Parts: sequence; structure tokens; C-alpha cells
Amino acid sequence: MPKQKTVCVYCGSADGFRPEYRAAAEELGSSLADSGFRLVYGGAHVGLMGAVADAVLAAGGRAIGVIPQQLVDREVAHRGLTELHVVASMHERKYQMAEMADAFVALPGGYGTLDELCEVLGWAQLGLHRKPIVLLDIADYWQPFFAMLDRAVQEGFLKSANRQFALRASSVTEILRILRQI
Repeated sequence: MPKQKTVCVYCGSADGFRPEYRAAAEELGSSLADSGFRLVYGGAHVGLMGAVADAVLAAGGRAIGVIPQQLVDREVAHRGLTELHVVASMHERKYQMAEMADAFVALPGGYGTLDELCEVLGWAQLGLHRKPIVLLDIADYWQPFFAMLDRAVQEGFLKSANRQFALRASSVTEILRILRQI
């Protein structure tokens, strides 16, 4: 029997102001479970993070959280996950999530989401992995990020071939089409 593929989801610990952000997180979670993928994510019960995990679990899927002890101490850890790995630092969290993942998906989020996303893009550029990295562009949330990447190419700081590591999807259906190829 083949190993179950794991999708790492990066997203906000807040819901954001648009209801479509949470709706997309819930749709992604249930669709991942329905399609046989397991989730690895930052382990919190709040915001889009909690929404995607709860949707995976509600659909009968497996949700694995990786969270630093500092955030467990702040009582943001999701206590109903399939597995919860408590680690010492954010660096350890990011590394463990990336190691477990067969692909990465980014939903809207803030500094943490951008940090995680840029790190796996950098690792792809260095040839440390060849896993798909897909940004779900809900309400054009990621358009400024894609514009920045295009500017980096125009200004000679990013090769065009490496710019292609950041894939854009406008729907969960598009994400699933990409994930089914891994």
C-alpha cells in the first residue's frame, strides 16, 4: 500500500476580515481529507489554522500539528488532532513540517505565513526539495506577493526559472489538480 501523501498548509492564526478566507480554509481541509491527503500544519486551534484542521478532522482525515512549547504554554495548541508534535523552537517546527510534507499550500496569513512560505521557496531555489508550493489566491490576497517576485526577476535578483516555484491557484479544485500529480 502506498504511503499517504502529506500536504503542509501555511496560513494565518487569525481569520482575516473576509469570510471567504475561512470558507476557503474549510473547503481546503475537507477536500484534502476527501482526496486522501493528510494535513501537517502549525498545530494551533485558532484562525485559519484551526479552520483547516477542524475541516480535515470533520471529514475523517488525519491532521498533524507541529507547535513550539511556547505556543502550547499560550494555550493555542489544538488538542483534538490526530497527532500533535511539541518542539522546542519555531525553527524546529518549520523543519519538521517541511520534512513531513510532500507539497506546500499557502492560504492568507501574516508574518509567520510569509516566513514559512519564503523559507520553502528559498529551499527550492537551493535545490533542497522539489515539492510543489501553491498559493491559494483568495480575493487576490497573494497578488502583491506575485508582483514582488516578478519585480525581483525584472531587477535581476531572482531567476525566471526559480520564480516558477511559486504556483498560483484561484480555487481548491486547482490545488487538488496539482496535488494529485505528486
